[in-house]
Amino acid sequence: MPRYADSERQSLADLLLAVGPDAPTINEGWMTRDLAAHLILRERRPDAAAGVVLKPLRGYADRVQSALAAKPFPELVTQVRNPPWWSPVSNRLVEELTNTMEFFVHHEDVRRAQPGWQPRELPHGLQAALWKRVPGLARLSLRRFPARLLIQAPGHGEGRAGAGGEDLRLVAPPGELTLFLFGRQRVARVQLDGPAELTGRLRNAHLGV
Repeated sequence: MPRYADSERQSLADLLLAVGPDAPTINEGWMTRDLAAHLILRERRPDAAAGVVLKPLRGYADRVQSALAAKPFPELVTQVRNPPWWSPVSNRLVEELTNTMEFFVHHEDVRRAQPGWQPRELPHGLQAALWKRVPGLARLSLRRFPARLLIQAPGHGEGRAGAGGEDLRLVAPPGELTLFLFGRQRVARVQLDGPAELTGRLRNAHLGV
């Protein structure tokens, strides 16, 4: 069985070494060393990882991440490449569920911040694995957005999301939908149909988990 989480992890690690510690990423304010530190915090620092999603703990998480980012970059990449076996998000039992989207998105965060990038031709299996998670991600990311969205991935399926209102249609391969719904709208190549005011609002909305 293909291990897409690990293949995205290894490709990201290779890319991090290729571009170096101070290359830009899609994440505002983050260089590649910051992104690597984020991944290490998530996998190796459960005491601080909760701050990624819980605002009261964010200051502590930011301090831990900054300390990690100051370490030698090759050391950071080695830790990204080789997760600890005991990590609650990276052990073999759960990794495909918890890390496929995570590492795909962050791989693209680095790729799409570099000059001359082009979308990858993703394996069908990876697209299928991402699509399994897209409907749930859409319902979460768009739960307050004032429209009824039909989300279509040709060859994979369709789903619906949104809080209700006028109709919008979002069409793209699963990988591009994943990036869009994770808040990377400006680099996601999607087709978005509907009233201009609403489509513009969605393209600039703060999305993500």
